[in-house]
This record gives sequence, C-alpha cells and structure tokens, in this order.
Amino acid sequence: AWRVRRSGASVGLFMNAAAPALLVAQGVGRLGNYFNQELFGKPSTLPWAVQISPTARLAAGIPAADQHYSTFQPSFLYELIFDLAFAGVLVWLGHRRRIRPQGLFALYVAGYSAYRMFEETIRIDSSAYILGMRLNFFIAAAMTVIGLAWFTAVQRRPPAPDTEQANVPAPAMPAATQLGHG
Repeated sequence: AWRVRRSGASVGLFMNAAAPALLVAQGVGRLGNYFNQELFGKPSTLPWAVQISPTARLAAGIPAADQHYSTFQPSFLYELIFDLAFAGVLVWLGHRRRIRPQGLFALYVAGYSAYRMFEETIRIDSSAYILGMRLNFFIAAAMTVIGLAWFTAVQRRPPAPDTEQANVPAPAMPAATQLGHG
C-alpha cells in the first residue's frame, strides 16, 4: 500500500484489482495441499474422497479415532473450486456493478471468510476448540462480519473526486494522435 500510494496510484483501486488475483493464487496453492496430503477433511466414502497415507494422517494430528480411515473429504479441492469461482464473481462484479475502491477487496474478505466457516466444519486436523467449534471458525465469522461492514461503509461514503475519475475510462484518441502524427 505504501509503494502504491508513493507512486501516486490509488491504493483502493489496487486493492480491488488484487482481490481476484489473491483468490486465484490461493486456489493454485490448494493444489500443493493435494500433493502434500495436507488440509484434508473428515473421513469419507464419497466417490471423490482422496486417499491419505498413514504418515500424512499422523502428521496432520487428526484424532486417533479417525486414524484407521484411509479416504477423506478433499477440502482443498472444495477451496480450489470456491476460490476460482469467487474470483470470477469478483471480476464480473467489478465490470458490471459500480463498486467503489476497496469494495471488491472487502467482498473478498467477507466471502472467503464465509467459505472458511464452512471449511472449518469439515476439517479434522489439530486445532484449538472453543464452545465445541474450531477457533478458526470464530475468526472466520468475525472476518465475515468485518468484511461486510467494510463493504457497506465503502459503498455508502461519498466518492472522492480523484477516485471517481479513475473509474471512468479515458476517451479514445484518434489513431493519428496515438502514433504522434496529429
């Protein structure tokens, strides 16, 4: 943010542009979870369940009662699908709706955190528990609320004069002017 601001560009517009890219990067990272056999979900007999080696099961710190299972929910696959789909939604919103600077990033925070609430209900690796739920579930719930409040605040505040101009495409220049012949 400091570097973007120092160069004279809008940090809010940069954040909007970065949000879908972050989701794509996170999705690509989930492929590594598949190859490393980590961050998988509960035991499963679903046709798309993934086989996890005994060594990886031990390393994940899953409960002893689940160590005898060999196939598990591919939570990393679910997140990969979500990340790519949500990146597409954010790109679509950015092109089709008037989202003020920081708004898409706020939606990224809210949407990804809401997804994580779901994911935390199927994960079984070691984690701290509070009130019978994983600590990460409560953090994701708080971030969902923060992201939605942030988005609402950004959309309701009056637009700054410099960012309003940044959202309007520049008029097309005649070809001769673009080439320096006019």
